[in-house]
Amino acid sequence: MKVLHVETGRHLYGGARQVLWLLEGLAREGIVNVLACARGGALAAAASQFAEVVELRWRGEADLLAGARLVRLVKACSPDLLHAHGRRGADWYTAWAAMRTGVPAVVTRRVDNPEPGVATRWRVRRYARMVAISRAVARQVVADSGLAPGLCTVIPSAVDTARFSPDASANHRARVIDTLGLDRDARLVGMVAQFIPRKGHDVLFDALPAILERHPDTVILLFGQGAGEASWRAHVEAAGWRRSVRFVGFREDLERWLPTLEVLVHPATAEGLGVALLEAQACGVAVVASRAGGIPEAVVDGETAVLVAPGDAPALAGAVDALLADDARRLAMGAAGRRHVLAQHSIDAMSGAYARLYAQVLAEANDD
Repeated sequence: MKVLHVETGRHLYGGARQVLWLLEGLAREGIVNVLACARGGALAAAASQFAEVVELRWRGEADLLAGARLVRLVKACSPDLLHAHGRRGADWYTAWAAMRTGVPAVVTRRVDNPEPGVATRWRVRRYARMVAISRAVARQVVADSGLAPGLCTVIPSAVDTARFSPDASANHRARVIDTLGLDRDARLVGMVAQFIPRKGHDVLFDALPAILERHPDTVILLFGQGAGEASWRAHVEAAGWRRSVRFVGFREDLERWLPTLEVLVHPATAEGLGVALLEAQACGVAVVASRAGGIPEAVVDGETAVLVAPGDAPALAGAVDALLADDARRLAMGAAGRRHVLAQHSIDAMSGAYARLYAQVLAEANDD
């Protein structure tokens, strides 16, 4: 079976990294992968060992010629199936290519943002299957498109559990402490998210005074980048939190940082699933997060994480305080999180589910 994957993201953020891990798992399944991706992007080089990589020119969702370029690629490489990953135009271009070539297609949806309207319904109906990374995303897809629920399959995101693990956390911690110039007894609490409103940085900062009052040695490590970063840096300076809040940026080596954390916080108000939550749990880190979107599907409330109401800063502060004050409970949650990810979110579990879906779609296409 040959599958042509379409991913237009230029950076190895969550969605593109999921594509990379899927290609790795599918290659082990014996599937021949071709990846159409943005020219000069980080994914192209990383994926070359698992797929034939074709770098195409993408000029955003308004690139009217992108669909034509993809149609030419489909005709040239003759795949059995098309798989569109995420958005940024990939879902539109692939829908157009499927319609023009007759090659069956599937698309993965990773976010639970509402997208109602005629255009959405047209696009969705070009696909043999929609794949959602959580039940929350699937409900939104069905609501927006009117798609029969049976045509939307849930396949959760995965984690490279060999790369993200608790191993050598002591060595990682010493390196992080030295890199950031922190006190040896600092309590590290992290947040991994782009600086965009729905990720909930405002909730964390509202909770921070109470956390620091109870645990003054706490240092918040903020991983990520985005349009809102500059304003939050200014906010930290104005509040006098320079010693307690560190902006770490987007990290390619996140697996070296996560095991150093006591707690990962994720106060998002909307989230498809939350790959950072899976990665933290794989590293044996307890989680405090909001009960929003697909987050309750990424963790086990009360076992691997403490969930609070979205936007509830006092509850977030209380949950972080409780875990920092109870080493035994925090460590037990971290160990449970590792077991949870190994059982439910491995690369092989995800790629196996996709391989079975591909086979089902092709069997139905052949019956037609």
